[in-house]
Formats: sequence, C-alpha cells, structure tokens
Amino acid sequence: MIRPLTPYPAMLVTENREKILVVADLHIGWEVSLTQEGVYVPSQTAKLQKKLNEIVKKVKPEGILFLGDVKHTIAKAEVEEWRDVPQFFEGISREVSELMVVPGNHDGNLEPLLPENVKVLPSTGIKIGDTGFFHGHTWPSPELLKCKNLVIGHLHPIVVFRDPIGFRITSQVWVEAKCNSVKLAEILLRKLRIKVKESIAETFREEFGGALKVDTLFIMPAFNDFLGGQPVNVGGVGKEEKYRDFIGPILRSGAVHIEEAEVYMLDGTYLGKLGQLKTLA
Repeated sequence: MIRPLTPYPAMLVTENREKILVVADLHIGWEVSLTQEGVYVPSQTAKLQKKLNEIVKKVKPEGILFLGDVKHTIAKAEVEEWRDVPQFFEGISREVSELMVVPGNHDGNLEPLLPENVKVLPSTGIKIGDTGFFHGHTWPSPELLKCKNLVIGHLHPIVVFRDPIGFRITSQVWVEAKCNSVKLAEILLRKLRIKVKESIAETFREEFGGALKVDTLFIMPAFNDFLGGQPVNVGGVGKEEKYRDFIGPILRSGAVHIEEAEVYMLDGTYLGKLGQLKTLA
C-alpha cells in the first residue's frame, strides 16, 4: 500500500507490515549554484534534516528510500556537498537503519559521499510490492512495468495560480496520472531492440516473465521546497505541444495521460484535472 504523507512532500509504503518512507529531490548543496551567481544563501541542509526527522518520529519507518537527486551538482561533488551529504546521512542513520538511494541525474559521484550503511540501487529503479520506484530521468527496468503503480520524482511539480490583477502564487503538488501500459512496453521493447512477435503484451510476457500491469503514475513533489519547481499547468495544450514542457522520457513518451492527471496539494486538497487547471495560470 502506498499513500502520500500529508502535509509533507513524502510517501509511505507499507509492505508486509514494514513501513518505508520515500522522499525525492533533496538537492543537497543547491546553495552553491546561487553563490556562483553572486547570491549567498546559508546551507539549508540542517533544515532538510530537521524536516525529515520530524516525519520519521511521526511514522517510525523501518527504512527510507531516497528517490534521486540527493545532491545538486550533476557530474561531480562540490566541497560543500562533501561536508553536507555525509553529515545528513549520518544524522538520519541514527534514527533509521535501512537507507536506500535510487540515483537521479544529479547524483554523479554520489557514492563516495555516502556512509557504508547506505545502499545505492540501480538508476532503473526498485520494486516494492506492487509499486515501482525510479527517479524519472531515465527509463525504468522492465520489471517495474509488472507493477500496478509507478512513482517518480524529477519533475518538482508545482501549480501556478494567478489572480485577476496578475498576482502569481505557486504551490507544490502531487500528480496522479493513468498510463497506457502497452505503449510504454512498446517503446521499451524498441529501445532494447526486442522484436514484437504476436503482440506487445505477449512479447513482454515472454521476454520478462510476467504480465504488463502498470496502470498509474505518481509524480512526487520535491522534498527540498526551496527550489521552486516545474509548473504543470503552464504550457501548450495542443496534440503536439502538451508533452513538450515535461522532463523525463516517460512523461514525453505520450503513454501517460497528462491532461487527465489528477492534482493534489500537499495538504490533500484535490485541485482537479491538470487540463482544467491551465485556466488558473
């Protein structure tokens, strides 16, 4: 079972009575990029750790899954990240023993920064029960298409509200969208250069030993709320345009029903379908 942890940008997975907390997009060390542009912001890592500890004390999970972009710089690690990332994980390790990371596109050279007890998983994701988790910057493992649900981060989804005089407000949101599992499998088979035989579903079953089940995609809000995000209700609505503004191959595949996606605020308030929310931006 999976459920968003209102009012936090976090998800709780319960499987065989074990609780796993899931968070995405911490971007530890993001302040360095601002410093390089002449804007000084003190390290916010302690605030991120305090927020995570607050959630841990409430739900008492057996493990935490970090769903990509633990750090901010992409191909290397800045001096501040060499300090902040180990301190962050050492602090969390005192509260939760099982820590796992599915790397994102910002996690190059992350492993040397992590304590030995942190398990680094493949970037193609992990299956927990009937849910597959991956960051979203790359295609998932075919194994994840055997799950009913997929969960990604990467997008940092927000909704933009604009009042009649033009005042603009943004809010972090959860996005829940239906998927076309056959289309996802078709693209994945093509990428793997596997020839379709009788049907896409049957070819998938033969190649990977299980049926296509994926039905729903959940997009998590970024745990680091200092970063801003990607407005999901801004952009083209035409047939050719509606996927262009989204990042990540699965969202650009055309296999996710973006316009019909349901959008929720962090406190659980249902805002409506994404296509309808474009009138608010």
